[in-house]
Amino acid sequence: MEEVLRFALIGLGLGAMYSLASQGLVLIYRGSGVLNFAQGAVGMLGAYVYYEARTTFELPFLVSALIGIAASGIVGVLVQVVIMRRLKNASPLARIVATLGILLTLQSLAVLKYGGRTTFVTPELPQGVIPLSGSIVLPWDRLIMVVIAVVLTVILWAVYKYSRFGLGTSAVAENELAASTLGWSSDRIAMINWAVGSALAGLAAILVSPIITLQVSVMTNLVLAAMATALIAGFRSFPIALVAGLVIGMMQTAVGRFSADIPGLADSLPLVAIVIILLVRGKSLPLRDYIFQKLPLVGSGRIRWRIVVPVLVAAAILIIAVPPRWQDALTITIAAAMITLSIVLLTGYAGQISLAQFAMAGFGAFIAGRMVSIWHVSFEVALISGILATIPVGILIALPAVRTRGITLAVVTLGLGTTLEFMVFNSDFLTGGFFGTQIGQPLLFGLNISAIVHPERYGLVALGLLLLMTLVVGNIRRGRSGRKLIAVRTNERAAAALGISITSAKLYAFGVAAGIAACGGIILAFRSESIVFGSTFTSFNSISAVGWAMIGGIGFLLGPLFGATLAPGSIGAALLNAIPGEFSTFLPLVSGVLIIFFVIQNQNGVAKEMSTLFKGLLPKLARDAKAHSSKELMVPNAASVRVSQKVLEVRNLTVRYGGTVAVEGVTLTVRPGQVLGLIGPNGAGKTSIIDAITGFAPQTEGDVILDGVKMNDLSAMRRARAGVSRSFQSLELFEDCTVLDNLLTAADPFESGSYFLEIFRPSKPRLSPATIEAIREFDLADELDTVVENLPYGKRRLVALARAVAIEPSILLLDEPAAGLGDVESAELAEMVRKLAKNWGIGVLLVEHDMNFVMGLCDEIVVVDFGKKIAEGSPAEVRGDSLVLEAYLGAPSSEEITEGMNR
Repeated sequence: MEEVLRFALIGLGLGAMYSLASQGLVLIYRGSGVLNFAQGAVGMLGAYVYYEARTTFELPFLVSALIGIAASGIVGVLVQVVIMRRLKNASPLARIVATLGILLTLQSLAVLKYGGRTTFVTPELPQGVIPLSGSIVLPWDRLIMVVIAVVLTVILWAVYKYSRFGLGTSAVAENELAASTLGWSSDRIAMINWAVGSALAGLAAILVSPIITLQVSVMTNLVLAAMATALIAGFRSFPIALVAGLVIGMMQTAVGRFSADIPGLADSLPLVAIVIILLVRGKSLPLRDYIFQKLPLVGSGRIRWRIVVPVLVAAAILIIAVPPRWQDALTITIAAAMITLSIVLLTGYAGQISLAQFAMAGFGAFIAGRMVSIWHVSFEVALISGILATIPVGILIALPAVRTRGITLAVVTLGLGTTLEFMVFNSDFLTGGFFGTQIGQPLLFGLNISAIVHPERYGLVALGLLLLMTLVVGNIRRGRSGRKLIAVRTNERAAAALGISITSAKLYAFGVAAGIAACGGIILAFRSESIVFGSTFTSFNSISAVGWAMIGGIGFLLGPLFGATLAPGSIGAALLNAIPGEFSTFLPLVSGVLIIFFVIQNQNGVAKEMSTLFKGLLPKLARDAKAHSSKELMVPNAASVRVSQKVLEVRNLTVRYGGTVAVEGVTLTVRPGQVLGLIGPNGAGKTSIIDAITGFAPQTEGDVILDGVKMNDLSAMRRARAGVSRSFQSLELFEDCTVLDNLLTAADPFESGSYFLEIFRPSKPRLSPATIEAIREFDLADELDTVVENLPYGKRRLVALARAVAIEPSILLLDEPAAGLGDVESAELAEMVRKLAKNWGIGVLLVEHDMNFVMGLCDEIVVVDFGKKIAEGSPAEVRGDSLVLEAYLGAPSSEEITEGMNR
């Protein structure tokens, strides 16, 4: 026990560093809403500047340290002013990728200057020890580091709790627009927080460099432990970050001492903490939504064979004709393109930010390589086995995605991928040690395809597999599965309201993407007769791959081909090598700079620009694409639609948010063919009632019953499938999809088998009779090919209503459908809702503030105030109810009340 405690105390230095670095992460997140993945790299830069000042210029320790800290702070200011300010309204994906680009750029600069060597830094703090008990001692330098961390924590806590600047930071984080009306500049606050947060990273790196040495990869990887610390602190509490950092540092050092026979366990400890924390909390970080962010565009997934076939033939001829060095470069490019293609599916289509795709590639290569090495199986058996074995691992990594998203998911996947790297790829026992996994010359159906003996054969096999994987992703994009993934990517709430299983969609995307990445990893690994995993399948390459996908076009099938040219050893590197000099060494730096450039200037990537160029040069292709879409518009006449008629009963419904009672004891019934109005003053609980009925809000007490069956325990998706549909007050359409895709997503049948079948052949879009009737009723035929965000507001409201009825619901809940419409449009909408009830047999629950609209349309009306039902009856009865009059005007004069309700 004494020895455990002794090593735990030694870990105080590492813990103090984690605390300081995490304080910087907290500052930057609170000040700008950005989770800075480059925090470790920024600290590394400060540490190297300190080292140069101390050794090359022989400046005093304190002066050198201040220069290093200032250097990190200046980098933070430049990052905010030059990059992040321009991305204020960008998506979380864009801001994450920007910080990854900064990480790549800074790390590449350091590698160019210092290479991969380890630099030992002379300790400047006192090196004695303080005897505590027996053999237990406390090193002086660790104590001083802890004191520094504690003092800075107290200062930060006091400043951000009591100073005007701290209050301003909290105000901007809570509501930027409101804070700006009080004179606070969000840009200035973000800049100061970036400066201080980056300076803390520099201080942490300088203090810890004598303990862990100065090495590029070690310094940048420390950001993971700092993230775990910041997560425990909720990205808000400085004292909690201090304690968490010290505990993680102590535990990591102690575990490292007593588990030396389990490689990577100590390094993985903070990463495991990340996963546990996020799974327990079960929600994303408190993202500060500046008006919601626009995601990169998504391609159609159509494969134009008149272009693809000639390109494939040219690529095959090139692979056969060029010298072996270029053949290897082309093969690496193809393999990297497959790994990047997995990111197109997972991030571009499904919106799930994964920083573990090279880990998935490595795991597939690990399984395939070990099978060949141990059991001497053929290449085709190893390939299929590696892919199939990786799919469950991808699904396992996807489990946190069910409860987390966005920034948190990026952290989780990076942590899990890095854990795989530390504990599997770097294990001598599992991978064959120094000489790696020996696979010899692979045979494909008895044919030698060794990349060393027959590089042209191996390259052609790789090209064929890339085509196959591209067909898989294209098939998914064009079918029901693709529409479901894009719906989840765009708006999870709206997708659930259409009966789409968010969990199934995410697990599917992660699983298929893992298989595709595994295929690329196997091709990458089997180029040699001996596989060394640790140097290829790294978290750094996983981070880089997301950048390659962004540059190439993260939503387009063609994107991976462009992005993969930036991979190490790719055709891009070969071209740079052909130039006299060591230009290929600059490829990682070029990649980092290009990532930052594309995130700022063109988040849709090169593929989008090439697509636009092709359409301009080959107008016939554009006409053919339009003709293809127009075929889908030629829909047959639909028979009159009658839905399955069901009764919705709500009994004693109560909804609480913490200690606040939003709805209390509300009872109502919606019958087939009836329009039931639900009215009340602002804040009366109307939307909360709809949310509770549809499964989007917690139902504390009471019952929601559909046709005699309780739905209390059903999710929003299950309730939608049972026949309860809704519209949203904020519309919540799939903004970057066409009107037709919005309707098809709603009309697609709920068949889980389509996820598997559409890998091989996408289902053709079919418009159900209800969808056709909705298109006609809402006069949307001319807008089917129009992207929703380009529609006028009135049309967008109609699309939202048409989408809600396209799933043929028995019960339809409408949340302020007439908001923002003029009198003529409102009258037309009222007629449409009446037809849905009378002609389709749908029971309608209508929430609306326009009293003329409600009184003229509804058969009965329920009135709520402060979450309680205060009246129910016909429009005439409700209009004269004294409690209703008082709730609306607080007033007493029937003439005033009647006039107010008729406005």
